[in-house]
Amino acid sequence: MARIGVNALYMIPGGVGGTEIYLRELLTALARIDTRNEYFVFTNFETGADLVPRQANFHWKPQAVHASFRPMRILWEQIVLPLELSRYRIDVVFNPGFTSPIFAPCRSVTVFHDLQHKRHPEYFRWFDLPFWNLLLWASARRSASIIAVSEATRADMERFYPFTKDRITVIPHGVDPAFFALDRWKKVEPFVLCVSTLHPHKNLDRLIRAYARSKRPGKLIIAGLRGFYAKELEKLIAELKAPVELTGWIPREELLRLYERASAFVYPSTFEGFGMPVLEAMAAEVPVACSDIPPLREVAGDTVLYFDPLSEDAIAEALDRVVEVHGSAKQRARHFSWERTAESTLALLTK
Repeated sequence: MARIGVNALYMIPGGVGGTEIYLRELLTALARIDTRNEYFVFTNFETGADLVPRQANFHWKPQAVHASFRPMRILWEQIVLPLELSRYRIDVVFNPGFTSPIFAPCRSVTVFHDLQHKRHPEYFRWFDLPFWNLLLWASARRSASIIAVSEATRADMERFYPFTKDRITVIPHGVDPAFFALDRWKKVEPFVLCVSTLHPHKNLDRLIRAYARSKRPGKLIIAGLRGFYAKELEKLIAELKAPVELTGWIPREELLRLYERASAFVYPSTFEGFGMPVLEAMAAEVPVACSDIPPLREVAGDTVLYFDPLSEDAIAEALDRVVEVHGSAKQRARHFSWERTAESTLALLTK
């Protein structure tokens, strides 16, 4: 039996995008498949007990630190968390949010969802980038095992951190079974859905301009965390008088209802580590148009309509054609399950 620490100090409910969904779904799946090992989930002031499965072998260990004040969170992770790991006699610490306690007294397994700080440093604030470079390099250097969420991310790890080559395991995300169960019969409405954080690399400005000139009826709904680019997008929507709604972060049930009613799904991102929203749309059987980039090809294969994300014309054309998409997207999505993700992750944690 292993004593597994889970470093959830980075978690801010509704504030960290897809990495929150990843952690919640993975912990739930681990609870379904594992009653033997002990889990100690270290959280912050922002994150409540609802993150931790209500199962006898899962233990909530809240820490007296605010994740929203990043410098203090980093100091706590590097100084206090190692002491907590010793106190609870942790055998291995799982770090699902890029960074790890460098001086952990036990083996570390760290998840790298992408290497955007290396591929697109221009999207980072000048005062954040040095910390990303230092902390992620140190995590890559010190972790005994590294999880990459796609082959594309593995390739980036080997390119920028070649010393990790023999320690990387690719473990894709899963998809919530609730998406397969959605009943879209007679509920579809004339709007296009995009689920995305409002960051520059998500390419939402091109999407909005393309939508403003497309022939599609109804509006474009962009659901997701308000990121660094939110004000610019709001200004663009106002200037174009585009039929676009920005919902901000919304509860999971409300998001499911949007997938259930959308006539189509579009995802124009120029850079991804995996592309979970595309997988969710595939599972919900919503016609999908998305960027032709390697991580999305890994997820969707030949079941969706691809476009050049750098071409506004290509995006507009895809918006007009996306309802023509028919195929085996839902069947392909069934190959991705959180139980499978949990099984592979557990095998790495307990090896």
